[in-house]
Amino acid sequence: MTVIAWIVEGTWPACVDAARSHAPEEAEIVLLHVTGPDESGVAHGAFAGLLGHARSDRDPGDTVEDMAAAAGERLLEEAAEQLGRPCTRAARSGRVEHEVVAAAEGADLLVLARDGDPSRLGPHSLGPAGRFVVDHAPCPVLLVWPEAAPGTDTIAAPPLPPPPPNLPHHM
Repeated sequence: MTVIAWIVEGTWPACVDAARSHAPEEAEIVLLHVTGPDESGVAHGAFAGLLGHARSDRDPGDTVEDMAAAAGERLLEEAAEQLGRPCTRAARSGRVEHEVVAAAEGADLLVLARDGDPSRLGPHSLGPAGRFVVDHAPCPVLLVWPEAAPGTDTIAAPPLPPPPPNLPHHM
């Protein structure tokens, strides 16, 4: 059995705890971190746009890429330490939601945390990346709250149906 735990800044502890408690001892746990293109894209774009034909060896986007990769490695290291059992660390880069779905191919379970509005139950508790992954995952998904789940009193009441149209009166 292979369990993928998607490690994201801020929500990773809940994913690690869920993987530890739901994966059998013999399961292979893969801690996955994805560095998105936004981390360095802005720096690359600013450098190219503002400085034009400046020397490419001074592009700050490369430094930002290196820093983002190092931060991801530290996050994976912390997650592995918290997991407290053998695991594989996987670092990928690219469009985050697509990389997570691709990494989950062939897995038996994907663990991810809600990445939207944490204050209420419902579809808005998933952000765009989380929604994409849940909708496209090629394996079962365990969706966890990064903190305690809000109460059921936070479920929005369904909208009232529109009033019936005014019917003409016949005399």
